[in-house]
Order: sequence, then C-alpha cells, then structure tokens
Amino acid sequence: MTLIAPGQADLTVARAGIRHVATGTVKHRRQRMLALQYRTLKRALALKADLYHFHDPEMMPTAVLLKLFGRRVIYDVHEDLPRQILTKHWIPRRLRGVVSRCAEIIENVGVRCYDGVVAATPKIASRFPVHKTSLVQNFPILGELAMPQTVPYAQRPWRIAYIGGMTAPRGLREVIAALAKLPDELPIRADLVGGFTPAAFEEELRAQPGWSRVDFGGFQPRSRVAEILSQARAGLVTFLPVPNHTEAQPNKLFEYMSAGIPVIASHFPLWREIVESANCGIVVDPANPDDIARAITWIFDHPREAAEMGARGQAAVQNRYHWGREAVTLLETYERLLGRTARKPHESPSEQQPESIRRAA
Repeated sequence: MTLIAPGQADLTVARAGIRHVATGTVKHRRQRMLALQYRTLKRALALKADLYHFHDPEMMPTAVLLKLFGRRVIYDVHEDLPRQILTKHWIPRRLRGVVSRCAEIIENVGVRCYDGVVAATPKIASRFPVHKTSLVQNFPILGELAMPQTVPYAQRPWRIAYIGGMTAPRGLREVIAALAKLPDELPIRADLVGGFTPAAFEEELRAQPGWSRVDFGGFQPRSRVAEILSQARAGLVTFLPVPNHTEAQPNKLFEYMSAGIPVIASHFPLWREIVESANCGIVVDPANPDDIARAITWIFDHPREAAEMGARGQAAVQNRYHWGREAVTLLETYERLLGRTARKPHESPSEQQPESIRRAA
C-alpha cells in the first residue's frame, strides 16, 4: 500500500508495509488547490496502482483526472462536506451557504465518475448512490488506547480529558465556562490534547476563569493519549448542534469508551442512543455550561457508578464499535471493485491481504 501525502521525502514504514510518497509541503490554501493537485496527480499516475482511495475533498479534481486516465477511484467521505462548510471560520459567513451548495453539486458530480464511495456514517451514506456506497465507520482499533495496566478507577487523580481539534463549534468555550462553575472544594483538572483553530480562539479561552483548571498538552502521540486517558475519570465530547455534528459519530466518543472511561456527550438523539444503550456515560445540553458542570461533578461524586459506566463502554467497543469489523467491509469493497474473490467469512483482515490491497494508493 502506498500513501501519497505532503512531506519532504519518500519513506517506507517497514513494519506496516506502507510506503509514503511525498508531494512536498505547502503553506497556503491556494497552493493546496493548485500546486499540490499537480504534484499529487503526477505521483499517483507514476505509481500505476490498481486502486486509488482518497479522502480529502480538495483532491476531487485530481480524482476526476485519475478517472479520465482510466484508473479506479474510491472517494472516502468522513465528513458531511456541505454541512461542514457552514461552520468554516475562514469562509465569510455571508458566503457559506453559496459555497456549501456549490460543494454539494461538485461532490455529486464527482461521485458519478468514481468507482465507489466509502461513507463514515449511515447519514453520510444516505447521500450517495446505494450501488456505489459502502458504510465503513470510523471506530477505534481494539486495544490501541487501553493501557495494559491502568490505575484503578477510584485511585485516579481528579482529571477529565478532551482529545481532538479545538474549535468553537466543538463546544470548547462552553467546556471552559463549565470548569469555572465546578465547586471550589473539588480539585478537578482538565487535560486538553490537540490544537486550536483559529489561534485567536486559544487566546480567548486562556483569558477565561475556567482555564485555571486546564492542563493544555497540544498535539501528542497516540501512546501519550493512551496514558492521559488511563489517568482520566471521564472523556468530554460536547459538540454544539451545528449541521455537521448532530448525525456524526465522532471517533473520540468511541475512543473514550475503548479506554474504559465514562463519556460526557451532547444530547443529540443519535449520541443519546449510543450512550444510553451501552449505559456508558451522561448526555448533556452542550450549550449549557451548568449542565456540563453538573455532569462532571456527578462523575466525581459517584466513582463506583462511573467506573461501571466505563467498563460497560469498553465492553460495547469490544463487542460492536471496533475497527476490526469495519476493516472487513473496506477490504471486501476493494476486492469487489478489483473483481477479486471476497474473503471467506472466517478470515480476518490480518489473515488475508491480497496483492491488490497492498498496491492500493
């Protein structure tokens, strides 16, 4: 398998058998739309791969050109692009509706060309032709974020965690406000891991009283994320109800569950169904800091019940919400598009990796 992505030099990850073909680096959005398209197309054609799988919507022009050159192409849709555009801070608010509609038209035209579509959620899958679309959900890899020896829940420090991108639509402003409302006698601290967009948003939050309870770690490797979650008593995923969120299935929700900690999540119907069916956390109004503060306080006031929530969430991931099942669907999609024989039901992805998969770009 070959990954074509920005970078300064080609390299190969020997253990995974993945080759990285570098397209150089770009600093500005305009360069991504022009120079990077050309470099990516040139490197992609040189590979002569059996199948090209792309996920960046900005690469749609390159993908269409690959089809014109007779190559097989899959579009991986992990976000509802038209709805996501409605919250892009770098697009003037008055233009977002027009840009959103244009993006949807371009996306739909492109899908007519592609050989297949991989959708990350049922809602996204419903937007595309059934005969071309496979549902491959972005669930965690079993054991990736579960430390082999974790601190017993009741002995963990007074910490909660948020892992991921930090933007206003993801509810970070309300989380910081909730931290300021926690009882003074509870020494609760929040680990924030990820990056802020835009940078001014970080400056705004640092000026708030609740920031005094924050330990900001910036970007961290996955091993460090696992360590942080092994010390946490809850994971926060309180996205605001913008169009791209209410039907999403954020990976961090399932990652918290896989790490064995209870979740504090937005009360969207889909999220409520996931959390309450597993009885693995608390759903809150993400726009209400008081509601978030009450949920955090409850977690620390009820350690036994919270520990049981975490255990049930981890069991739900092990039984249902894990990547192993989704990987089978993805590999079967590759094989179907390449006209290869599908995997026998008892075979796992690690047991059978056809040459076509190893050569996909």
